[in-house]
Amino acid sequence: MTPPPAACSRFDGYGVLITGAGRGIGAAIARRLAAEGARVLVTDLDGERAERTAAAIREAGTTAGTTAGATAEALVCDVGDRASVEAAVAHAVATFGSLDVLVNNAFACSPDVPLFEDETDEDWRNDLEITLTGAYRCSRAALPHLEASGRGAIVNIGSVNGEQDFGNHGYSAAKAGLGGLTRTLAGHAGPRGVRVNMIAPGTIRTANWAGKDDALARVSGIYPLGRVGEPDDVAAAVAFLASSDAAWITGTTLHVDGGITATNYGFRKLISGAWQGDGE
Repeated sequence: MTPPPAACSRFDGYGVLITGAGRGIGAAIARRLAAEGARVLVTDLDGERAERTAAAIREAGTTAGTTAGATAEALVCDVGDRASVEAAVAHAVATFGSLDVLVNNAFACSPDVPLFEDETDEDWRNDLEITLTGAYRCSRAALPHLEASGRGAIVNIGSVNGEQDFGNHGYSAAKAGLGGLTRTLAGHAGPRGVRVNMIAPGTIRTANWAGKDDALARVSGIYPLGRVGEPDDVAAAVAFLASSDAAWITGTTLHVDGGITATNYGFRKLISGAWQGDGE
């Protein structure tokens, strides 16, 4: 884990709710914001996972001799269920006294199928239901409280899949939709004092890549920065967009993707030296 800058406390007194935070990117975001003083509600469909993350945050705060993470809590939340979402938001407000930051990280991604026509309605619906509609539900429930805080921010976790073809039809469509929601909600929420932004990560080393080190090594070669991302790379970007350092930024997408959407580096590597040109 890459620690935040020394004595950094941008989120002292903040109440934060993060979805899908039991592991991977969500857990890294929870650790980072807690390390900067936030009181974090770690939510996940898997309650045991959520509790492990929250317990690790509390332990880290105790070890460091600070109160950071002392109020980190875990809660089961199904973003596919309105009542579950509203209960999670109410719990955060009751526990922390306010809700200042919402991070929509939960997603579903069905495996690619050999042919597009093999995609099932169920897989398509589930990818959109959790990834896009889940973020909509959470934002709808949280918005009045974010407005009341006077410093509210929503950070959506999108993907480069929402902008270029990296496979996974339903997931990619949902992430593209999340970008649209980020922009429309920013326009609505701005006058209410709430900022809405999105992070678009590239390939991130998470549990989904466990045992696939060779594949990750090959993938690293197509990134201009020469490596895949780490969860902490995304967490650092979320910490910026959620903080007052980004006080005049809303409706934007920040690419945390090692440059893969900026240039076709893989193509350039393949043709390097093969095309001499003759000036005509």
